[in-house]
Amino acid sequence: MIFDEEINQTIRYIKPSGIRKFFDIAATRKGVVSLGVGEPDFITPWHIREAAIHAIEKGRTFYTGNKGLPVLQEAICAYYKRRFHIDYAPKENVIVTVGGSEGIDVVLRALCKPGDEIILPTPAYVAYAAIIEMAGAKVVEIELKEEEQFKLTPEALKNALSEKTKAVILNFPGNPTGGIMTREDYAKIVPIIKESGIFAVTDEIYAELTYEGKHVSIAEFEEIKDRVVIINGFSKAYSMTGYRVGYILGHKDLIAMFNKIHQYTIMCASTPSQYAAIEAAYNGDDDIEEMFQSFKQRRNYIVRELNRIGLKTHMPQGAFYVFPSIKCTGMSSQDFCETLLEEENLALVPGDAFGQAGEGYVRISYAYSLEEIKIAIEKLEHFLKVHS
Repeated sequence: MIFDEEINQTIRYIKPSGIRKFFDIAATRKGVVSLGVGEPDFITPWHIREAAIHAIEKGRTFYTGNKGLPVLQEAICAYYKRRFHIDYAPKENVIVTVGGSEGIDVVLRALCKPGDEIILPTPAYVAYAAIIEMAGAKVVEIELKEEEQFKLTPEALKNALSEKTKAVILNFPGNPTGGIMTREDYAKIVPIIKESGIFAVTDEIYAELTYEGKHVSIAEFEEIKDRVVIINGFSKAYSMTGYRVGYILGHKDLIAMFNKIHQYTIMCASTPSQYAAIEAAYNGDDDIEEMFQSFKQRRNYIVRELNRIGLKTHMPQGAFYVFPSIKCTGMSSQDFCETLLEEENLALVPGDAFGQAGEGYVRISYAYSLEEIKIAIEKLEHFLKVHS
């Protein structure tokens, strides 16, 4: 690379996304069946699309305030109160961001100082570690184990703490594992967070896809609420990935700091998209339920079929991913996915794309039609017979 010495060395050594790198290869092949992308296959409900169209027709295309439209801030706080029984004040405790991804970046850049340690339970969404490193902090990984249903245990959290620990990342329901935390699970780690004085950064983008029981946020625990930062968005629950509307909820003093980064780098989220999000937050509960039931049906089918063909698969309690073990094949995750793509034209994501704890697994998204999932199962079954 001709600019080696002129580029920020932290950026230079960050690895490209293991998901995108793999699917760039898949995109060069014809007829590939892909169960790799974490994007609902539903078209955004019409009443939400109509709200965006109406905003454009009315000329509502100018900048909003940095924190977002006041009506959207109110809608987000009303949504969290209605769905999860957590109180936040619209003017003080919320910023509207360009998707949940910007929220992750803003929060971690604001919290991290060089030398800080951030605890990251893995396997984990690929962006967390990269953003932590770009902020100059150090990633301290905790391996989530299949036999513990991919939950964060108090013992693992205690063992990862040090004097340099600034925060722990929580992503439940989780990508790629589909693991969740119950209220009882959180109750075991809340005292540790309180005593240590660290922050809990909780990414709840899959909150509405919690299949048994209701989603629980660690922000429900009042004794640590001031040190909890919630990141969420409209992409997954309402099938609004392209609208790029997310948000951060947290203590007013933290929100003020987050907003400094947001206002200088982004200005504001797309105005028509914000109007669509208002409609979704207030009138989208039925849409959530419809998509939820479809995802649950697909989950039950794909887990049953993967276990039938010989890939041991944990039943995910949330999100729309399964994380089957491919250890029985003797292949690495990379070799398995590359060979599968070459021989069967089927694209999955290698588990090690989500950290070393994901080695021996692959991620399969069931945010696809049952027809596509059935074709993928047939291809996998044939592949396993050839390589048994």
